[in-house]
Amino acid sequence: MPKSTRTIAIIAAGLLSLGAVGLAVGDSDDDDHEKQENGGSWLKSRPDVAPVMNAAYGEECGSCHLAYQPGLLPALDWARIMGPDALANHYGDDASLPDALRGEIASYLVANSADQGTHSRSRAFSFVGDAAADATLPRITQTRYFVNKHDEIPKKWVAGNQEVGSFSQCNSCHRGANEGIYDEEQVSIPGHGRWED
Repeated sequence: MPKSTRTIAIIAAGLLSLGAVGLAVGDSDDDDHEKQENGGSWLKSRPDVAPVMNAAYGEECGSCHLAYQPGLLPALDWARIMGPDALANHYGDDASLPDALRGEIASYLVANSADQGTHSRSRAFSFVGDAAADATLPRITQTRYFVNKHDEIPKKWVAGNQEVGSFSQCNSCHRGANEGIYDEEQVSIPGHGRWED
């Protein structure tokens, strides 16, 4: 085959390959349902915080609120939250647990905390908050990272919203929160729709 014919054949094969990739990416005939499930993106979101993998924690703590992923606070903060006195006055409620169960859950939270995590968002939560110096319990909503990511959202859209109630109700707006997915593409504030930063 002459050199010029070979060059044209290589260019044609390259253009065909690019065209096939364009068709695969641009094809939207059968992905409407998938887009809804994945927050409008054609790519499936992956957890950016490791999902809860401890049944005792999921059952005990998840019976009152979202069982927050351990990767949303550093180990020192989880240890403070899981102390016996802290559980007796757990953000205004008595969440006391038998010692063995408390120990199991505390060990799980500390071992999988933000400073131990490998997921991208966990690393952002790995700094011990300012609450470590005072008597109040640490709050995910008071971490620098959380405040920075939520600073443009009007408080009345959340705290004044009966369908949400507070910024601690992650799963009210983050549709993938239970699976550890906090991707902005999956944020939909009840009564206000999809949030775009």
